[in-house]
Amino acid sequence: MTTAESPKTDLTTTPHEQDPDMTTITLTKPATVEEILTSMGAAGLRIDHLGACEAGAGNISVCTDATLDLTAHFPHTEEIDLPWVVPSLGGRTVFVTGSGCRLRDVAAAPTANVAAVSIHEGGRTGTLHFADDRAYARPTSEFNSHLAVHEDQVVRRGVTYQAVVHAQPPYLVSLSHVRDIRTTRDFNRAILRWEPETIVQLPDGIGVLDFMVPGSQELMENNVAGLREHQIVLWSKHGIMVRSDDSPLAAIDKVEYAEAGAMYEYRNLAAGGVGEGLSDEELHRVVVAFEVPTTLF
Repeated sequence: MTTAESPKTDLTTTPHEQDPDMTTITLTKPATVEEILTSMGAAGLRIDHLGACEAGAGNISVCTDATLDLTAHFPHTEEIDLPWVVPSLGGRTVFVTGSGCRLRDVAAAPTANVAAVSIHEGGRTGTLHFADDRAYARPTSEFNSHLAVHEDQVVRRGVTYQAVVHAQPPYLVSLSHVRDIRTTRDFNRAILRWEPETIVQLPDGIGVLDFMVPGSQELMENNVAGLREHQIVLWSKHGIMVRSDDSPLAAIDKVEYAEAGAMYEYRNLAAGGVGEGLSDEELHRVVVAFEVPTTLF
């Protein structure tokens, strides 16, 4: 199922356009350091085009158990304490964007904006690998949430590779300020009813959290729990976190579908709620036709 291309996103346009500079970026699992950095850069550009990472907002991480030679891209090291204990990540490498870095800059200058952290056995410390052009003092302030999600998914599903992205898509965040739909059930009903593709791409829907202080342990723990049941979790009045077993860019594809549904709902509310959207019965027909593994409809 496909949709037509449309102009770049702001609060009056649609988020569907594919950037021609990214048409050669694979959605399959990046294996080498170069491929991982390229996928992180492509995802950063796409998030920027969605208007979802103003200035230094938003962050990306990739966790892999592959044996990688980091020295060519990150010749320098320093030992760090991790913001969360992750024993199951011992021996793995986590690539993560730096605090205050602009995601739109990752593609052009990956080593300036990304660190590679080798997790030590026990998961309390790590070796931070960085380059001469390093433009950050430390990994993103949301590093605790990224590490906790990677740890939880390794423990529960045994994943060997995972990408995690935090961004602030404008339509999704705008709707999270609407009290009447700020529950997982009501929010999903609101955004899944506008395009048949959305339920196919997001069979588990979006998990909705109440507002919690950014970077807090409360947010981290609730986010981890939400991402056990959903691929995307909405942090009300703040942003989203999405995970993918394939690549950062594949994670953003899911965000695009969610953001498109939020855009239609936002516009419908602005028009007085006159649009009916797909009915539950129509959505169920889609679920049956495409054998969607969902309990939502």
